[in-house]
Amino acid sequence: MQAAISKMDLSTLTPMMQQYMSVKMQNPHSLMFYRMGDFYELFFEDAHKAAKLLGITLTHRGKANGEPIPMAGVPYHAAEGYLARLVKKGETVVICEQIGEVTGKGPVERGIVRIITPGTLTDDALIASHQSSNLVAICLQQNQIGIALLDLSAGIFKVQQMDYQLEQLAIELSRLMPSEILIDEDLIDPNIVEQIKRQLDCPVTKRPNVDFNLNNAQKTLCDQFATSTLAGFGIDHLPLAKAAAAALIHYARVTQKTALPHIRSIQLEQSSDFVALDPVTRRNLELIDPLFEHGTSLFQLINDCQTAMGGRLLSRTLMQPLRDSALLDARLDASQAMLQGYHESPIRLVLKEIGDIERVLSRVALGSARPRDLVQLRQTCAQIPYLRHALEPMIQSHQSKLLMQLNDEMGDFHGLHQRLLSAIVENPPVLLRDGNVIAEGFDSELDELRQIRDHAGQFLIDLEIQERENTGIPTLKIGYNRVSGYYIELTRAQAEQAPDHYIRRQTLKNAERYITPELKSFEDKVLSSESRALAREKMLFEMLLNELREDIGNLQMMSAAIAQIDLLANFAHQARLRNWTRPEYSPEIGIHIKAGRHPVVEALSKSAFTPNDTTLDFNHRMAIITGPNMGGKSTFMRQTALITLLAYCGSFVPAQSAILGPIDRIFTRIGSADDLSTGKSTFMVEMTETSQILHHSTNQSLVLMDEVGRGTSTYDGLSLAWACVLDLTRRIKCLCLFATHYFELTELGKDANIDNFHVTARELNGNLILLHKVQQGPASQSHGLQVAKLAGIPNAVIKEAQNRLRILETQQKQQLNTAVQTDLFADVAPAEVVERIVEVEKESPALDALNNLDVDNLTPREALQQLYALKDLLKI
Repeated sequence: MQAAISKMDLSTLTPMMQQYMSVKMQNPHSLMFYRMGDFYELFFEDAHKAAKLLGITLTHRGKANGEPIPMAGVPYHAAEGYLARLVKKGETVVICEQIGEVTGKGPVERGIVRIITPGTLTDDALIASHQSSNLVAICLQQNQIGIALLDLSAGIFKVQQMDYQLEQLAIELSRLMPSEILIDEDLIDPNIVEQIKRQLDCPVTKRPNVDFNLNNAQKTLCDQFATSTLAGFGIDHLPLAKAAAAALIHYARVTQKTALPHIRSIQLEQSSDFVALDPVTRRNLELIDPLFEHGTSLFQLINDCQTAMGGRLLSRTLMQPLRDSALLDARLDASQAMLQGYHESPIRLVLKEIGDIERVLSRVALGSARPRDLVQLRQTCAQIPYLRHALEPMIQSHQSKLLMQLNDEMGDFHGLHQRLLSAIVENPPVLLRDGNVIAEGFDSELDELRQIRDHAGQFLIDLEIQERENTGIPTLKIGYNRVSGYYIELTRAQAEQAPDHYIRRQTLKNAERYITPELKSFEDKVLSSESRALAREKMLFEMLLNELREDIGNLQMMSAAIAQIDLLANFAHQARLRNWTRPEYSPEIGIHIKAGRHPVVEALSKSAFTPNDTTLDFNHRMAIITGPNMGGKSTFMRQTALITLLAYCGSFVPAQSAILGPIDRIFTRIGSADDLSTGKSTFMVEMTETSQILHHSTNQSLVLMDEVGRGTSTYDGLSLAWACVLDLTRRIKCLCLFATHYFELTELGKDANIDNFHVTARELNGNLILLHKVQQGPASQSHGLQVAKLAGIPNAVIKEAQNRLRILETQQKQQLNTAVQTDLFADVAPAEVVERIVEVEKESPALDALNNLDVDNLTPREALQQLYALKDLLKI
């Protein structure tokens, strides 16, 4: 766009287009919605791009350099829908509005009032109610990195600083769920950008180095919080975290074109506060989004929160499980109090009447609130006494400290409720510009303007009667025309009786027309009453917003408390609905789950779900799981991880009982897929994920590994799987569920820290019956052909596979009699194992020839020839 502008002779453009170009040059790389009447118009390259992205008509207006100027537009009243589509595609949109008065001399002054980016959304129309718009900034120097998060729609502001490791950064960014990431255009590691593009579907915005200036960061943040120091926030000693936070403040101010009064504090986070989940694990466990279009994620299943802000808190909670058992027990105590008082408590019914106050308050702070936002706030204030009443018996009977704290933090907003009740009509229009927002009786001047506007005719009738009585002239008339305005009319004969305060306005052939100070005042009022009433309403509405901004901190505390109450009530609701139980936390390393169930599979299953136990502890750190495909190995592993994760969210869990030791990370290596965008094969992706686990898991990590080594040749894969098992159990000593079809690995069950388990199945009349029960000991076979039969593989193919299986099994038995077999799983180094694995047996040409021989149709001579040929083949 800049190149096109530089080549353009701006003097040939109309004044309107010259104004457009001057504003556009301020943000040349963003789409600009330029307000013209009832439309937002786009020109030049913006018009072409918008027409393609939005499917709108491309037209032309005027000329530039002798060529028609491309133009496309969207209606002002329907702009939000188009903006939502553009933001979803990662576009940034500049809103240019009329900011001056119509003078009749040249175009009305226009200016940028807001820049809409994926990370700065606050409007409900632009972002789903369960989603957050998280703006994240990264500041990197040498071996340290600062990360900051700002959610403008919720007023959330967080920072952390840590040692720089690309893999750990990916984990943290995945936890934060960014909608847009800001980076320093000069100092950023290019690998970070590549990592973000590969693992996170969000735009990366480069910002000037000055936004990340370490020297200015302290002042920027102190100015924002109106403090002289940051010591109270615990970030004084974290220069990179402060720099990242300051960059967010700069960017938010630039895009919102206003101050940020609702950003009043900043929270320091430590990665050690949370159970780490890398992007692969979050995806494999289907926490927020399902793997497949018609699937169901954990969030989708259990999100029955009654408020939008409670749903967003649930989403954040699932993405960042806590490690502090005291905080988790506090959540469980609160949920248990709600659960035991469920039938008596109307708490969820009360919550259902509460609006999305979190976002309302953000719009209030940013000056973009609409009339119905204040109705939501008014309605919420009205519900607080009922919410307190619902919580009271739970607090008294169970003494939940968390519920007591949340009850206090809700505050008392009776005065605000009454203020909004008197100020805003019951059901206001969507937009303030439509008027009739401020309630009657709230402002006497507004009431008078409305009275004049709505009852001008009656006022004139009353004035006419009054003037007739005062003057004694029964034929006196009061009238109006566009030229003269309002007037009092007397006949020529009556003109001599006109009072002294009558001022002659017009002389006609048979009458005289007069004006009085009272009528002139009325004229001024009535002719401008409509616009003045709207202006007065706007002023009063802004006054209300300013009053709310003064109490924004307490309102935000109330909002956060309600969100937490909703989260805890939802946990209690899920426990009651799905028969979940309270987990326990132990200082001893281990996972002890009795009759555990997969929450999503159980909920969607048409038949009864088969529960299973999981036991991993210091002496039994690994379970090697064998059995047929579709037997339930992956379900069993995932349910163990989900039960653990739910427990560390402070939720009840789908199990008869669950006792969990400390967990620092959950890793998964499940499923197979290639990554064509980076040129990685399925096996390469598998090995990359396995490498991450081997490098970053600890003795407090829960690791799920499914079919490691299946993407390469049999014995290569077997060797890698064997070596991984030994590394996980002997060096890392993590808690691990390892599913495999390599039955050779079951020999490792002789190790004291490794147990063998299998999922049960039975064959009946050649058909496979899957029992989904996990039992001690290794499986005897994989039942692969039976599963293939269930999948609909043609019978001829199944029969041929059975024949080939018998041949291969015979050959395998012969090989197992060699000395190599006895030493295959000796305690040796992984490199030696590869050399000692038996080589893949070549297929027998003689057996192939014999299998294809049509014996019934051979002549004696042909049979003798075939016999000699087979004998020759056996000599190979």
